[in-house]
Amino acid sequence: MTTATAPATVDDLCTVTQEPSRFNDQFGEMSTRARVKVKGEMSDFVQKFIAAAPFVVMASADPDGNCDASPKGGKPGFVKVLDSQRLLLPDVAGNRLFQSYQNMDANPHVGLLFMIPGVNDTVRVNGTVTIVNKEELERQKVELELYWTDDNAKHLQGIIINVEESYGHCPRAYNFAKLWDTDQIAENQANRPIPLRP
Repeated sequence: MTTATAPATVDDLCTVTQEPSRFNDQFGEMSTRARVKVKGEMSDFVQKFIAAAPFVVMASADPDGNCDASPKGGKPGFVKVLDSQRLLLPDVAGNRLFQSYQNMDANPHVGLLFMIPGVNDTVRVNGTVTIVNKEELERQKVELELYWTDDNAKHLQGIIINVEESYGHCPRAYNFAKLWDTDQIAENQANRPIPLRP
């Protein structure tokens, strides 16, 4: 006796149509689930995930396509969900290279990958940004939300991300890497696999 598999359901959010590419011609069609999972706004799951995430990697590029990926961290919820189509990410003072901000000043497109330690799911968000000043952060009542601070830890400015695509991503990559495996983490802490950073 065979058990029927329920078809992927499409919720009432705007689905961003995924057009087949030459890679689908070569390697096969995308699944129905993959075809409908990319949304033009943030689902309730995506919003809750971001509110619980203490870490995100933000990718940006200059007009010539030269890319940069920057880690951002804080207490869970340091990236603020303003509504289903907007996020607010404050900028904490760092090395003052401003590589991401130079990119975004010329090319507003960004990609974000949100992570929660120990959770194998992840959330991806793509969109365009508007750079806002510290006064806007204060108007939005954004406070410094960090587990660790130093004399340089302060807000300089921030970005509002206008979401164009968002979706939850399956755990396969984390499973492949055993990224949150506690035994592996303990081993790396006890026997650091690389030298200390210069």
